[in-house]
Amino acid sequence: MGLNYYNVFIEVADDCPVTRAEVPRAAGERRTKAVLEYELIARHPYRYTSEDIIFETYARHKEIPKDRWPAERARFLAQDQPCLRASALGKRYGWGIHHDEHGRVALVALGSADYQRFANDASLKHIKAMRSKRA
Repeated sequence: MGLNYYNVFIEVADDCPVTRAEVPRAAGERRTKAVLEYELIARHPYRYTSEDIIFETYARHKEIPKDRWPAERARFLAQDQPCLRASALGKRYGWGIHHDEHGRVALVALGSADYQRFANDASLKHIKAMRSKRA
């Protein structure tokens, strides 16, 4: 099963602890997965698909050399992987994720006019980021 969504808005989780989006920060020297995901999407809105983000975050986090990425990507995506609904961006940091008609993603800050616009857009499928705790 693919990890890409099309014409979808992932809204922040119901138990997200913030009311306005926050930029994730590195924990010490090492950048967290949330920081890596944020940097990739925020710097290049609508350039990458979910699969691109999930793999590149994994590869950078594991410090896999770029020349091994094609083979590693095929192996990585052949296994079940959590989608961006499981990302801390929507669970903890208050970022909605819009997937356009080509599956490319952009961040949408909770508390912004854009977030309200996407949240009210009936032409999109709406799903929530996964909760951090069980209901």
